[in-house]
Amino acid sequence: MYIQIDKLVHPMQLRIILSIGLAAIIFGCKEVQEKKDIAPETIALETEQISSSLYEDLEGNKVALSDFKGKRILLNYWATWCRPCIEEMPALENLQDMIADENYVFLFASDQSVQKISKFKKSRGFDFTYLKYNGTYANNQISALPVTFLFNTKGEQVLRFDGGMAWDSPEIIEQLRKIP
Repeated sequence: MYIQIDKLVHPMQLRIILSIGLAAIIFGCKEVQEKKDIAPETIALETEQISSSLYEDLEGNKVALSDFKGKRILLNYWATWCRPCIEEMPALENLQDMIADENYVFLFASDQSVQKISKFKKSRGFDFTYLKYNGTYANNQISALPVTFLFNTKGEQVLRFDGGMAWDSPEIIEQLRKIP
C-alpha cells in the first residue's frame, strides 16, 4: 500500500516540516561544550605537564619530558606497523649522529606494547631511546603517524612535522640547529 504524501500534506507544509527537521538535525548535533583556543604548540607540553606517567622506558620506568630540561628534544611518535615511520628511521639515525654534540635528545614514542617495541628494537637495530606512550594521540592532535615534535631547551614546542621526512637533509639540519 502506497500513500501519497502530497495528498495528505500541502507541498508548502512539507517544505516547512522538512526544513524544521533538517535544522533540528544540524543544530542538534552541534557540540554544546565550548572549545578552548589553545595554540597547537602548547598542547603536547600542557598534557605532559599534567601527567608524568605519559611515557615509560622499556624497563617500565616513568619518563617525563621535563627530565630532559636544558636539552633540545626531538620526540617522534611512530608504530611498528607504520611504513613511513620505519622508512624515515635511517635518516633519523643519521641525523642523531650528525648533531650528537648539539644538545639534542631523540625520543621515539609508540602506544604499542613494550614487548612489541622491544622486539622491533632488537630486530631492526636502530640506536634510539624508545618509549612506551601511555597517552592518547588525540590529546596531541595526532591523527596519523609519524609525527615529530621539537622542543627547545626551555621545554617549549617550537616545531611539528607530520609525515615521513628526509631528516638528514641540509634544510632540516639547518632548521634544527637554529632551535635555541
